[in-house]
Amino acid sequence: MIPGPKTGRDLDGARSARLMFAPELNTGLLHGPELDTALVRAATRVRDVPSRPLRLAQQVGYKLGRLGFERQVVAPQVAARNSVLGSRASGPPRFLVRVDEFPHYRAWEDPQRFGNERFERFHEIMSAASMPYLLAVLPRVSHEPLAPVGDSRALDAGETAMLARLGNEQVTFALHGLTHRTRFASPRRHSELCGLGAVATEELLDAGLAELARLGLSADVFVPPYNRFDASQFAALARRFGVVCGGPESIGTIGFQRTPQWRGESVYLPSYAPFYGHAAEVLLAVEHAIEAAWGLWVPIVLHWGWEADAGWTDLERRVGVLAPYAVVWEDFIAAVRDSR
Repeated sequence: MIPGPKTGRDLDGARSARLMFAPELNTGLLHGPELDTALVRAATRVRDVPSRPLRLAQQVGYKLGRLGFERQVVAPQVAARNSVLGSRASGPPRFLVRVDEFPHYRAWEDPQRFGNERFERFHEIMSAASMPYLLAVLPRVSHEPLAPVGDSRALDAGETAMLARLGNEQVTFALHGLTHRTRFASPRRHSELCGLGAVATEELLDAGLAELARLGLSADVFVPPYNRFDASQFAALARRFGVVCGGPESIGTIGFQRTPQWRGESVYLPSYAPFYGHAAEVLLAVEHAIEAAWGLWVPIVLHWGWEADAGWTDLERRVGVLAPYAVVWEDFIAAVRDSR
């Protein structure tokens, strides 16, 4: 009996497998049918969003180190690569470096600490290392964004000029909400998106994209403010973006999911510790991944504001180790399209 076409989560898994092996498929080292192994299917299985009690349990497990990137994501993916490629499975990791965010969400209230000049220093360090990265762009800047109610402003001339320049310097843009203003005062619930209905969600996303277009920018990647959005909002995001990012906070709304993975019509790309955090910890993990030769996509998140507060020392000392293995985001986006 000839199996029918894959649908639903089976299709998500098949697409995720093609994305995992994108370099080998692109060079002709592998062909699609070779990916249909038990270990590949296990590593690329896409799980539904867990119930709220299970998500809470996953959050606790993540904080205690019982649930983590290397054990739950890397180990099964490496086993899958070995099952298909054998001795050819080892290879350099493919780091996807994301930077949150510009303008900084606190640029209005503290421009000396989070304004253009401080970001300029960050970009100088990254550029000197020839580091491509994804920049989460904030279309409007809020006054006191951690308060649920307040004003926002359009980007000023200096911020606009900075973005115009970055587009020619190995920087890819992502939409980072609209104003980054949280809808909830509690730090555990900070989100610009959670709780919005379907129409309000689409209006916010379209307003953000329109603001970027007004600046002459476009984005095929979405970075949710505070890493939080409701699972019910994913379809609206997928209609607009090829890649939807996440982070540790996303576990509370989406669950702990492997990365990257196709979910419906978009790729979900959460980043977890130790590749989400301060440069000191992230870049130590980078050295381990390079030595281990995982041959996998590895999403990394840095916050330039954190590095500024740390005096840039850790970033300057180790960024050169990461840069040769960092993937230009347009190449990843092309691999996403090819894996569809």
